[in-house]
Amino acid sequence: MTKNRMLPIALSIGVLFTLLECLFTVNQIAQVVVTRFGEPVRIIQEPGLHFKFPLIEKVVYFDKRLMSVELSAMEITLGDKRRIMVDAFGRYIIKDPLKFYQTVYSEKGVLVRLNPVVLGSLSSVLGSVGLSSLLSDTRISAMNKIRDEVNRAAKRFGIDVVDVRIRKTDLPVQNSAAICKRMISEREREACELRAKGIEMSKTIKSNADKESSIEIAKANTKVQELIAEGEKEANAIYAAAFSKDANFFEFFQSLEAYRASFTLGQNETTFILSSKNPFFSAMNNNR
Repeated sequence: MTKNRMLPIALSIGVLFTLLECLFTVNQIAQVVVTRFGEPVRIIQEPGLHFKFPLIEKVVYFDKRLMSVELSAMEITLGDKRRIMVDAFGRYIIKDPLKFYQTVYSEKGVLVRLNPVVLGSLSSVLGSVGLSSLLSDTRISAMNKIRDEVNRAAKRFGIDVVDVRIRKTDLPVQNSAAICKRMISEREREACELRAKGIEMSKTIKSNADKESSIEIAKANTKVQELIAEGEKEANAIYAAAFSKDANFFEFFQSLEAYRASFTLGQNETTFILSSKNPFFSAMNNNR
């Protein structure tokens, strides 16, 4: 009885396993190539549940979505004979899964197939433009031309190249070092020129300032001398007028001024050794 019960169970499991091997699903983002002994027999691009012969048929899935491929860095010679390193990437869609399977086989093989195609297109298109054009708005038209050329060449792989873009451009290492050295030399030369001009301007400004200062000081001294002369002239006129009115009083006043100037000279430390009858003290005597 035990063997009789186990046999149906084993048969049921075998039938279930065989049924599972015969059925497979395709979702909305996938497309399938069914192969028989390694040879493609049919293409399935509609989502749903599908049938295949077990053991002799296999299913290869490919993505329907937009995919990207990172291309290797390439050295390109531009139209102005300058060499640059170009880091590019591409976006593509698998349109013909059968042709894609036969030529590329897997999505990992896209880089191997596209890399030489993109390199050739970049070399031909960018070889006719200069670095200044590549850095301007004309780069867009150049990239569109590269995309169209790559797309035409990629048709044989069963893919549509939607876009090819340059992510980064750089100079080769040896060129970068030479350019940096030349830029440093140019900046040092410009700095020396600016310093020389600054020193020259400084000397000119100082010379003009000294000249103007000397002129202004000379004018001020002249004005001072004129004012002193006018003051002395006016003082002499006043003294003369006072003397003409009362000569004795004028002489007495002048004596007092002389005493004040003499006795206050040297902060009261002046010593006089004179006779009391000296004419200098005539204003202090009662001889008048």
